[in-house]
Amino acid sequence: MAKYVVIGSNAFSGQDFVDLLLDDPSREVIGISRSPEKPSYMLRYRQRPDLSRFRFAQFDMNRDIDAMLAFLDSERPDYIVNFAAQSEVAPSWEHPDHWFQTNTVALARFVNHMRKQNYLKKYLHVSSPEAYGNCVGTVTEDTPDNPSTPYAASKSAADMLLKVYQKQYGFPALFVRATNVYGARQQLFKIIPRTVIYIKMGNRIQLHGGGVAVKSYIEVRDVSRGELAMLEAGVVGERYHLSPDGGIAVRDAVAMVAARLGKTLEEVADIAPERPGQDAAYVIDSGKARREFGWAPQIGFEQGVAETVDWVEANWDAIRCSPLDYQHMA
Repeated sequence: MAKYVVIGSNAFSGQDFVDLLLDDPSREVIGISRSPEKPSYMLRYRQRPDLSRFRFAQFDMNRDIDAMLAFLDSERPDYIVNFAAQSEVAPSWEHPDHWFQTNTVALARFVNHMRKQNYLKKYLHVSSPEAYGNCVGTVTEDTPDNPSTPYAASKSAADMLLKVYQKQYGFPALFVRATNVYGARQQLFKIIPRTVIYIKMGNRIQLHGGGVAVKSYIEVRDVSRGELAMLEAGVVGERYHLSPDGGIAVRDAVAMVAARLGKTLEEVADIAPERPGQDAAYVIDSGKARREFGWAPQIGFEQGVAETVDWVEANWDAIRCSPLDYQHMA
């Protein structure tokens, strides 16, 4: 039975990837996160009747790195996928040291240990297209990084560090950069679920910069399928993009959510000042993954929005009592 470790299994994308892995009965899955497991309504895999092939272990890569590495050596996984990161843009301006500590420094301890072990077949690192900066025009995997925020700089540095170990020691790293992932179970402060929640509560959504920034929203299960294809058929050392066929302005995305709930954009949103370092667009080319893996998005934005709205409504009693703002952890 192949053994997979998902670091950051509490993350929105991490929990969905765990669930996809468990579709195959030949896989054993271990989830690692620095916080206790989230409530079951936030974890897709917790809806499964049989979780006998899944285990959860709590480790903080900053504080528990030695214990975590000893645990990995005892388990000897075949594959590791790392979703763990400080990933919010705006707070990274206030605590840049926290972002680099988690995204780069702790990773340096991790990779320097793991490159000396002989059990790992592939390590997939979840990166970010924000490392490119303003993604306007044709952005391929060969486009140079040009980060605009401390968060993006920390992710770019992490990729460069792993690439050095891959070239020098043959560490089996490959990289994925997906665009704006969304869907049911996403963090409640993110724009799609937050819009649903605010409308239901009668609050108004703040559209930074008028919401003209273009995002490439892609449903989380489409991303998970692409990441699994990379683990199975991707080339070590390579970077792969996952993205939809085009972008959509934030204001138009909010308008679509509002319409799903019987409201207009004007009824639910106000214009707010733009955030520092906000890039005008995140539109990247995913032709490489489409050619090499036959991957393509299967869930349209309207369907994904509808599923997110349904999830919020089905879990409204729990969601309305949960924190709706970003909760920073050092």
